[in-house]
Amino acid sequence: MITCRSAGVAVLMMAGICATAMGQGRPDPAALMAAQREAMAQLAFMDGVWRGAAWSILPSGQKHTFTQTERIGPMLDGSVKVIEGRGYDSDGKLAFNSFGTISFNPTTRAYTLHSHAQGRVGDFVLTPAPDGFAWEIPAGPMTIRYTAVIKEGAWQEVGDRILPGKDPVRFFEMNLKRVGDTNWPAAGAIGRE
Repeated sequence: MITCRSAGVAVLMMAGICATAMGQGRPDPAALMAAQREAMAQLAFMDGVWRGAAWSILPSGQKHTFTQTERIGPMLDGSVKVIEGRGYDSDGKLAFNSFGTISFNPTTRAYTLHSHAQGRVGDFVLTPAPDGFAWEIPAGPMTIRYTAVIKEGAWQEVGDRILPGKDPVRFFEMNLKRVGDTNWPAAGAIGRE
């Protein structure tokens, strides 16, 4: 049975919790975005247009070669990185298309790659390195790991399937050259009028 006194105590406790939460205030959006921009600056070497040779192993075991392109640029005042990947067969047909964003959470101090590719969507931990990055996809007992090295206008990225107690199995590699700068995705924004 709830008495008036216990209900009153509950109301006072809730008021105290709310006052404490409000007293702490919300994080300053400008400070959050500044922290995000600072973290994303570590990945500025990715920005631009890239093109080169790539291969992957199909489920049939056959090696498929293609031309891979990437275009990458900052968004939201440099606090988020936007990526589009395209793979073209030798006849010029678009065989692969992916879209992703890389963001940084100042609270957790973690980078996240949000990816859309081949009907799949996922959020994956991305770990920057001085000259590249790595990210992994958990797949049951297996882990799929992508490792990229980007320096002096060259981007090499490999994909490996890793099972506990076994050697990694390489199923993907791309070797891209930086083609130039891009003002994508910020270019073409709709103006006020």
